[in-house]
Amino acid sequence: MKTNKVALITGATSGFGKGTAEVLASQGVKVVLCGRRKELGEKVVANIRAKGGDAIFIQADVNKEENHKFLVEQTVKKFGRLDYAVNNAGIETEGAKIADSNTQKFEEMIQTNILGVYFGMKYQIQHMLKNGRGSIVNLASIAGLNGIAYTGAYCATKHAVVGLTKSAALDYATDNIRINAVAPGVVNTEMIEKAIGQGVYDEATLSAMHPMQRMGSVEEIVNGIVWLLSDKASFVTGHILNIDGGYQAK
Repeated sequence: MKTNKVALITGATSGFGKGTAEVLASQGVKVVLCGRRKELGEKVVANIRAKGGDAIFIQADVNKEENHKFLVEQTVKKFGRLDYAVNNAGIETEGAKIADSNTQKFEEMIQTNILGVYFGMKYQIQHMLKNGRGSIVNLASIAGLNGIAYTGAYCATKHAVVGLTKSAALDYATDNIRINAVAPGVVNTEMIEKAIGQGVYDEATLSAMHPMQRMGSVEEIVNGIVWLLSDKASFVTGHILNIDGGYQAK
């Protein structure tokens, strides 16, 4: 499939970021992957290239504003443009009641989950304005639309992502730049597997949170991200797409 589209994806060494990079590359999109884990990132790139796709990996920490400027500059230098951006990098460092929570861990989540998305959009949009068009998808969560016990700090950061997404969508609605987010339910990602392994959660409890009585798959979330990025969603902006097994219907 021939296309001149170029995508930049943060948190692309695993989970939704990795899956989105692979699907876009299979559609002919040139992909720039960003992450902290160089070995994993280069492995994803090698797999994409082995299947005929075009991708590069740039090691960078989304917590630093200057890195986002660098990422966009390097994307444009390598591929000449930036059409799609997925601000996927995020962390959940603690599950605790507010009175028992660790302030430093909350600050770490603010830095990555909120400022990382803000910095990304800031520099992505600056180039998209020059380009005359663009599509951005941010990773929110059911925790960005609800209160969830023991996750107040994480919920706060994901609520902020929703606010950033909707406000930015309004700011650029007449500039041919669409900005949306997905709000996944609990999905069997590396982060969730780690939490289950540590005994923080168990699979049965997590599955029971959803009316469909199961956790989601990475592929199911990636399908929503790719659709929102694409011209098939050309009249969609400022939308938070729930992919949550019916959680929001309760």
